[in-house]
Amino acid sequence: MTRWTRRKFVGLTGARLLAAADPKAALAQALPRVVVVGGGIGGATVARYLAALAPPIHVTLVEPKERYVTCFFSNLFLAGLRTLDSLSHGYRSLAEKSGVMIVHEAATGIDPVARTVELKSGSRLPYDRLVLAPGVSFRLDAIEGYDEAATEVMPHAWNAGPQSVLLRRQLESMEDGGVFLIVVPPDPFRCPPGPYERASLVADYFKRHKPRSKILILDAKDAFKPQDVFQEAWSRHYPGMIEWLPAQFTGATKAVDVGTRSVITEGETFKAAVANVIPPQRAGALAIETGLADKSGWCPVDPMTFESTLQRNIHLVGDAIIGGDMPKSAFSANSQAKACAFAIAAELAGSRQFAPHLFNSCYTFLARDDAFTNALNFRPDPVTGKIKVVDSFVSKVGESAELRRKTARHAIGWYAAFTRDTFG
Repeated sequence: MTRWTRRKFVGLTGARLLAAADPKAALAQALPRVVVVGGGIGGATVARYLAALAPPIHVTLVEPKERYVTCFFSNLFLAGLRTLDSLSHGYRSLAEKSGVMIVHEAATGIDPVARTVELKSGSRLPYDRLVLAPGVSFRLDAIEGYDEAATEVMPHAWNAGPQSVLLRRQLESMEDGGVFLIVVPPDPFRCPPGPYERASLVADYFKRHKPRSKILILDAKDAFKPQDVFQEAWSRHYPGMIEWLPAQFTGATKAVDVGTRSVITEGETFKAAVANVIPPQRAGALAIETGLADKSGWCPVDPMTFESTLQRNIHLVGDAIIGGDMPKSAFSANSQAKACAFAIAAELAGSRQFAPHLFNSCYTFLARDDAFTNALNFRPDPVTGKIKVVDSFVSKVGESAELRRKTARHAIGWYAAFTRDTFG
């Protein structure tokens, strides 16, 4: 796998960069060039599938980190049920088996006229088609007192990695009988069931190690899905431990006091031993800075091809887009990425394009041996131009304990197969 030093990369541009990166550079220059920015689930998937398609396409994946830690399943890490290493994935297989050129550097800008991506070193990567998978960024200004410094005291842990480690250490050092407070943001945000799964799995940890502790959820909404499944499980597994307060009871979260670990709502102040503040979200910074997001803070795309409706020849996939009925989830990003890859390959080859069939499948843990699942199918609506759900399955209240245990076991296999499909 190619790794670049700053000095080496600054001196390389255009054909020279490709020639230095790959001994097949002369051939690569004759191939259509697709640059993918962002090595999460959406970006890694689109890069892998584009590299596998015929006719051959020269694919470059730009991602500053050498390993990606999945947000999904990171709540199991918080509960002490998985290691962070088991959630970490590198890019070696994409480079060696799929032939994707990996550039471990941050993208800092896009020139849509020249069709180049500017890197932090000052080098530029030319493209025929560009795919952005920028993920989400946090609207820290939405909560008074919650800034980058505050995240080191009241972590969001909504980007898996150091924040997850910090929150787990806080939970482990918390005295038995303390209050763990979770602030849930307004829709839309990444992984809608995530905050409630987090409450469930931390309660599983408390039940084993800190049984007198409590969990308080301050929600920006008045309902969530599937609320009945979660609340039934909370009553069954953790009676009296988890309290959920909807916005109509407390009002929106207005501010935090880092010094006292307090969360201030319109009607009350709540003090915690450990506070997990998940802030409101919008598209990733690069999408915002390059004008690919609209006034909502999210990126509008053509649901047939995932090409930006604001800028030609630039596609977007994953959490940053306005996805209609599709939730902001890893499986949604993976499904969008595959559809995007096929659309780009078809256009570059001048062949016919077909309406994509999109999916989302998700496993959510209620306890270490209790999980539920959902599966949804989507199609672009030719009338509204939006992605609509056409079929769905969601686990129900009253399922047997054996079925839930089986679902929890299936979830482990699903994770292994899904990340293999993404990273090779």
